[in-house]
Amino acid sequence: MNRDRARQIVLAARPNGRPSLTDFRLEEADLPMPGFGQILLRVQYLSLDPYMRGRMDDRKSYAEPLQLGDVMIGQAVAQVIASNRPGYSVGDIVLAQTGWRSHALSDGTGLRKLDPATAPVTTALGVLGMPGFTAYAGLRLIGKPKAGETVAVAAASGPVGSLVGQLAKIAGARAVGIAGGSQKCDHVKNELRFDAAVDHRSADFPARLAAVCPNGIDVYFENVGGAVWQAVLPLLNNFACVPVCGLIAQYSGVGPNDGIDQLPATMREILSKSLTLRGFIYSEFVEQHYSEFLREVGALIANGGIRYREDIVDGLERAPEAFIAMLEGRNFGKALVRVSA
Repeated sequence: MNRDRARQIVLAARPNGRPSLTDFRLEEADLPMPGFGQILLRVQYLSLDPYMRGRMDDRKSYAEPLQLGDVMIGQAVAQVIASNRPGYSVGDIVLAQTGWRSHALSDGTGLRKLDPATAPVTTALGVLGMPGFTAYAGLRLIGKPKAGETVAVAAASGPVGSLVGQLAKIAGARAVGIAGGSQKCDHVKNELRFDAAVDHRSADFPARLAAVCPNGIDVYFENVGGAVWQAVLPLLNNFACVPVCGLIAQYSGVGPNDGIDQLPATMREILSKSLTLRGFIYSEFVEQHYSEFLREVGALIANGGIRYREDIVDGLERAPEAFIAMLEGRNFGKALVRVSA
């Protein structure tokens, strides 16, 4: 590749259900040059996250949708390669909202410098980044499990679910993970040290989940929805709390559907069991709690109290296929793209 050229991936078409490779387009352009007060970044690692799927649709949400031709949104770890801005030097490593690009200009807004000596820089996109803080805020500030209670979480091998369960264990609760496939379940139970792990792909998944939750579920961290939610719902105890940060099973509007309207049953359980369901976006807690999250979870990572896993593919051009694989649950750990060395 010509190093004087920049690359970016844009939204080429709106998905009809599950995204396909034709919904994305790789473009090349001249390398941008920083103006007064700007810095030029070269992206090292790009984060792939479920919320990006929602931005591809033209519908009302908590954030504006992408328009056709827009660069796909995304956070990245990047290196400063040219600087006309005080406080930033060539070689600095930063966390930035670059989108799916090889290079990006910045005026410094929203950047956070990273120290590679403190933790691997990739953790700023996972366990010490937005996914990790989502887990921390949802469990600590909304779920608030007590010692001896049962905490269940879906997508338990992923960057959010894996931290939810480990923080639940630290709080003295019992952690039950739900994951797809025996390999992921083994990782959740043996490497992440959950008390139990259940494969949601099993034909008898609801029965298996009930068997490992003999005393019901007190806190369910919801980031999947769909059939997993239907299996969890009857197991929720009176006054159970459900932090809701995502519904990945429903983002593309496809999946198993028996034609039965599940809303009445859900509302009946909410009423009869006095359940608390609280949707949240991580950003509402950032100002007050992000620094304490970095201190606490950073220390736990350093001493081995928290474990994490990353799933890295090489090449910006592979971002669309890796993104689709993540939405289908084929990643194993935090999904990242290594854009440059």
